[in-house]
Formats: sequence, structure tokens, C-alpha cells
Amino acid sequence: MAFYLCILRCNDGSYYTGHTDDIETRMASHVSGEYGGYTSTRRPVTLVFLDKFPTRYEALRSERQIKGWSRAKKEALIRGDWERIQQVLGVALDNSPTPRCKRTFGVMVDSAQRPSTGSGRTGSKGQRWGSPPIGFG
Repeated sequence: MAFYLCILRCNDGSYYTGHTDDIETRMASHVSGEYGGYTSTRRPVTLVFLDKFPTRYEALRSERQIKGWSRAKKEALIRGDWERIQQVLGVALDNSPTPRCKRTFGVMVDSAQRPSTGSGRTGSKGQRWGSPPIGFG
């Protein structure tokens, strides 16, 4: 069973970070507002980062770590800007708090990876959820 870490950009420009073992159901809940909480009043949401983990522990550990990060760190992660992440963290990636940093945070939803969902909702700022990104993990 796989576990997923995702970062959503909310309509107000804020970021939501969470993890799940069922990404399609979880995203549908965020999009519809059924999930409640933070994202329910900040819709629509856009998936801007997604990563896959072998265990819930690893996904949760990464979620908690990212939730403690500044906006600048989160945006560097979303862009895949490893130099900026090192600057903001103040350490080389090899000494990063997350030992598998490049692999763990290696899957981003960007313009090159964004599939067409047929809904017309894919935009330049990230993927509006309709189907999972192709080739993650």
C-alpha cells in the first residue's frame, strides 16, 4: 500500500499540506468541500506537489516537517529549487533533516507533468484535481 503527501494551493494563496492512502478520494473531498476544515472555506484548491511513500510513518513525518516550514521553503520545494532549499535550511541536502530529501521531495506537479483531465481545469499554476498525475512515485 502506498501513502501520499500532497501540498494544495488554496484560493486565498495559502498552502495546505496533508497525507493519505487514497489520493483520489481525499482530493475529491477537498475539491467538493466535504473534507471540512482548512480547505473547505478556501476552495477551489490546486494540487501543486505530490509524493509517494512506502509507509504512513514516512508520509506523516514529511507532512509534519513541511508544515513547520516557511512559505519560502514550501515554494522552493514546489518549484524543485534545491539550491534555494539548501539556502533556506542553511545546510547541504546531504545533511538535511530528511535523509532522502531529493527522492522524497522529487515529484512535483508542474507544467511538464500535468496531464489533461478533459475538464479544462488544468492551468499554469498547477493541476486542478481531476485525475492523478501520470508517473508519480
